[in-house]
Amino acid sequence: MEKGIVIKDDWPGYSLDLFTYPEHYHDDIECVYIPHGVVMNRVERMATYIKDDFGDNNIMVLCVLKGGYKFCSDLVEFIKILGRNSDKYLETRVEFIRLKSYMNDQSTEDLHIIGSRDLSFLRGKCVLIVEAIVDTGKTMKALLKHVETYEPKMVKVAGLLVKRLPNMAEQLTDYVGFEIPNRFVVGYALDYNEYFRDLNHICVISKTGKMKYKV
Repeated sequence: MEKGIVIKDDWPGYSLDLFTYPEHYHDDIECVYIPHGVVMNRVERMATYIKDDFGDNNIMVLCVLKGGYKFCSDLVEFIKILGRNSDKYLETRVEFIRLKSYMNDQSTEDLHIIGSRDLSFLRGKCVLIVEAIVDTGKTMKALLKHVETYEPKMVKVAGLLVKRLPNMAEQLTDYVGFEIPNRFVVGYALDYNEYFRDLNHICVISKTGKMKYKV
């Protein structure tokens, strides 16, 4: 497993004044937690680990929507660039799976797969599950179990963010971007009830933001 960059519990993030972001979110976020440029560089690095591990095997990418779409798109792009610059071009095919396991800021127990439940196209393939954030790991465990029933050749998980919790899901994630404290973060396609996906940086939501966009 490739350990990620560890962000300490007392990391205060960066002042909002230092970065540009959509002005309408001014009161809704506390700080810029991980700037977009840092995210991109880390994603590029993760792509190199993945390319090395998968060797000559084509990659069947299973992107977990909606939060994972930005991470997935950037990760696959970096894998393609690496392929073009080397003698081994890895073919990547991306399929999407949508899971619903959050209500407001609470993770729920159930795994709801929305859309196509039939993943028979994974049979015999080398699968990379791409997920933006892994916290308790309950959803990921359920998804891995579901994927295994289709008998893929191998399955690896790339998680951009893994939350540091007592029963941490780190061992489920083969490639970790950042290990973060248990804070509710938004941006880079991570949402709070569908808001903040248009924010480039990963930010910590404020109390005002939670109240404003609560359902």
